[in-house]
Amino acid sequence: MNLLLVLNLTGAVLLIASVFMVPPVLISWFDGGSDFVPLVIMFLASVFAGLFMFVFTNKQNGGAEFKHRDGFIVVTLSWVTIAFFGSLGYYLSGFFPGFTDAYFESISGFTTTGASVLSDIEALPRGLLLWRSLTQWMGGMGIIVFSLAILPMLGSGGMQMFKAEVPEITVERLQPRIVDTAKALWLIYATLTLAATLSYLAAGMNLYDSFCHAFTTLSTGGFSTKNRSIAQFENPLIDSLVTLFMFLGGVNFSLYFYVLRKDFSRFYRSVEFRFYLSVTLVAVVLIVVSVMSTNYRSVFASTRYAFFQVVSVMTTTGYATADWELWNAFPQALLVFLMFFGGMIGSTGGGMKQVRILVMLKQSYREIYQLIHPHAFTQVKLDGKSIPKEVLGGIWGFLFLFIFVSFIASLGMTAAGVDMITAVTTVISSMSNVGPALGQAGPAENYAGIPIAGKWLLMLCMLIGRLEIYTVIILFVPHFWKK
Repeated sequence: MNLLLVLNLTGAVLLIASVFMVPPVLISWFDGGSDFVPLVIMFLASVFAGLFMFVFTNKQNGGAEFKHRDGFIVVTLSWVTIAFFGSLGYYLSGFFPGFTDAYFESISGFTTTGASVLSDIEALPRGLLLWRSLTQWMGGMGIIVFSLAILPMLGSGGMQMFKAEVPEITVERLQPRIVDTAKALWLIYATLTLAATLSYLAAGMNLYDSFCHAFTTLSTGGFSTKNRSIAQFENPLIDSLVTLFMFLGGVNFSLYFYVLRKDFSRFYRSVEFRFYLSVTLVAVVLIVVSVMSTNYRSVFASTRYAFFQVVSVMTTTGYATADWELWNAFPQALLVFLMFFGGMIGSTGGGMKQVRILVMLKQSYREIYQLIHPHAFTQVKLDGKSIPKEVLGGIWGFLFLFIFVSFIASLGMTAAGVDMITAVTTVISSMSNVGPALGQAGPAENYAGIPIAGKWLLMLCMLIGRLEIYTVIILFVPHFWKK
């Protein structure tokens, strides 16, 4: 590992993150809020630390070669570091009882998990609430930028991260230069965010809430400025618009690029998109049928709440318009199951990703077909292209690690004193970067009551899930550190 180069890049990322701290500082100054000094300290600490790491190491590393192993360390260390400095505003504000809760809120934001320890969100000043929303907006596109923009420019080793995402079915290189691809994705991301802001404003939200919720919708993060989340607005139009933009946030951003090029057929030709849409519609129908006779008296109300919660959970946004823990067991179980699916590859959504689930279903069907026709020659295909065996093996490995880590973490949560339902669902929710769970951390509850050890374990799960498992897990392999 080239420590100086790693610190140099981490410092650069921290400096970029500090730029996003300026709007919350300005809002707090304008309001005369009690969070002004904490936010200023957070900003200055981030700038000075970032400058020190970037400038000092830049003189020392002498243009050292960037190796593929350094890429994993840079990405993981950058996320941990940004979350640390981003938590200073929370910690110094006095609204959080200790550093653990402040760091939990911060890393939950950056990983777009949306799990919160706050009981009274509306008690926070506007500067802190804006910072919560911006952390999710940064995190939503953060991994894509790291993968497509920073690491590939520094050498071929950076693209090793993408092997966990399966090169043939991941985010495409939309432009000849990888930097131009990253710029195109950010432009699309910003455009959709602006569209969401204007839509929410037209539907009745004020300008501040419109911006904050647009940041956390397109990032599929789920932090809200309201205690009751989107339910606070009690507006069917807002519910519908949020549902739409959550769904769009879960779509592969490469498809939007082709739409800009007037190639609308890409959506129809994408097998993953059709699968994503089909799973959404089937889940909505099942939940509507289930809750219509027990929780709601009309088809409209059942559809409104079912559609919102399905899209919110499956895209791993985590907003709520209903306390679905009060629904019967079937829709609860189905929503927890949907947490695994997540968004499409190349989206801001978490989870296992739709394409992995789809490919494994195809592979499973192929195995059954081979048992029936042992001499038949069959291949697993996606969008008309055969998927190599090593790619299939990589997906199986990813799914196994996802389930295995979730199982071990669930045991750890129970050892920390958490009941079984809460332990299992909070781990699944954290690994999938969803936010709401069941039990002690249900849709109408928060994570404040989770023991300190459990919170740190969930924070690790959030990071592992958001960085696609391999990026973090590989750092715990002894062979990785050998020369």
